[in-house]
Amino acid sequence: MVLAESEIATTPHVAVVSSPGMGHIIPLFEFARCLVTLHGLHVSFLNITTEASTAQMQLLHSPNLPSGLDVVDLPLVDLSTLVSKDALVLTRLSINVEQSFGCLKSVLLNLGKLNALVIDLFCTQAFDVCKELSIPVYSFCTTSAAFLAFSLYIPTMDREIEGEYVDLPEPVRLPGCSRVRIEDLLDQVRDRKNDEYKWYKYHVSRLPKAAGILVNTWEDLEPIALGAIRENPVYTEIPTPQIYPVGPLIKDIEPLTASDVDCLAWLDKQPTDSVIFIALGSGGTLSTQQLTEFAWGLELSGQRFIWVVRLPSDIACDMASFFCAGDGEAINDGREMEYLPEGFLERTKEVGLVVSSWAPQVAVLSHPSTGAFVSHCGWNSSLESVRCGVPMIGWPLYAEQRMNATMLMEDVGVLTKPVVEPGQKTIGRLEIERLMRTAIEGEEGKACRRKAKELKESAGKTLSIGGASYESLSHLAKQWKAY
Repeated sequence: MVLAESEIATTPHVAVVSSPGMGHIIPLFEFARCLVTLHGLHVSFLNITTEASTAQMQLLHSPNLPSGLDVVDLPLVDLSTLVSKDALVLTRLSINVEQSFGCLKSVLLNLGKLNALVIDLFCTQAFDVCKELSIPVYSFCTTSAAFLAFSLYIPTMDREIEGEYVDLPEPVRLPGCSRVRIEDLLDQVRDRKNDEYKWYKYHVSRLPKAAGILVNTWEDLEPIALGAIRENPVYTEIPTPQIYPVGPLIKDIEPLTASDVDCLAWLDKQPTDSVIFIALGSGGTLSTQQLTEFAWGLELSGQRFIWVVRLPSDIACDMASFFCAGDGEAINDGREMEYLPEGFLERTKEVGLVVSSWAPQVAVLSHPSTGAFVSHCGWNSSLESVRCGVPMIGWPLYAEQRMNATMLMEDVGVLTKPVVEPGQKTIGRLEIERLMRTAIEGEEGKACRRKAKELKESAGKTLSIGGASYESLSHLAKQWKAY
């Protein structure tokens, strides 16, 4: 269902806004598309342009947007005197959103009557503006239900636990959910004295203000976490708004470049379920030492592979490309291959394909030759992998990715992880060799593949008419139309 221009003016109107960063932009934009094409709503997507990456701007200003989906660019703001050069990502994002929302009231008023505003986790400043305008606000959780349960519980932890969470003697016990290992705690809660923690607590503490929380997951993938949030007394007393699982919403396959076509043509020549795809998301890079060890381990394994290689970064934070996703000069200056072991490309040319900075991820994952995915375990990539029936090798780098990896391994059964020696930051080549062999040839890898293919079928059903996620979003769309 695509709206004709004559219908847009009288169609129920919803606005959507995301903080910068492709991990949030992509699912919220796909959500906006669904509201327009499947549920007949008019959607205005508010684009925070300050520090927006090239990839963000290209996606939101694609010439192929459906009629009824409008993108509204918010004016640029000056952060130079507000954010220090060494500010961490969440602090920078939060201040960016806060400043960009200086015009939010006037923008919303100019849009006319709005039935709802949908925000992501780091746009909670919108609650104050929308309360004044009597616009219901819904939060869209771009991560897992398990992470949502953790986030909702943070204010309670903050009141009840003294000292640092990382010093706790045992895992964090979430009510009704799996425990969170101390080593898996996301970066933003590892130091309660820094601005990252304060901003994170600020945003999650405001979740009860939402009229509802949409989650990019589905019932079969996370039944325990969803059940706990809905039914456990701790969460009902917070109080937690109504939960709407609407996933898995993943990015559509993108238009292919000439190099993308070559990549897929190479895949066409490989056996079914034989190729390991290695890509660490829009914001992930490896250190020089880890890049070298990975290359040696991959070569030793003898497995077929497609490897998306980026210029390594040896800074403390593994998010060097977070604010420049899609910026060719920032991510790829042509020197990536110089950091691979001498002779690696020649020795592996019969079994592997190395590509620079970018590959069409969904197209590769959906190809029958792809048998495993080395992933940073960002939630978008995790959903894409499961939606395509491909098991994962977890290589988490930052944010909640360590929590995702453990949950996908222990609770879902679609992922294997490297064994990391205590005190070591670099994973050695022999462990990488073992992981690659296990993923394609080992019984553990085969079991993960069977489970991933089961969930692929489940994901297709839940998104179809009559499926749980489709009906969850349909129910919400009907509420908005009646508002």
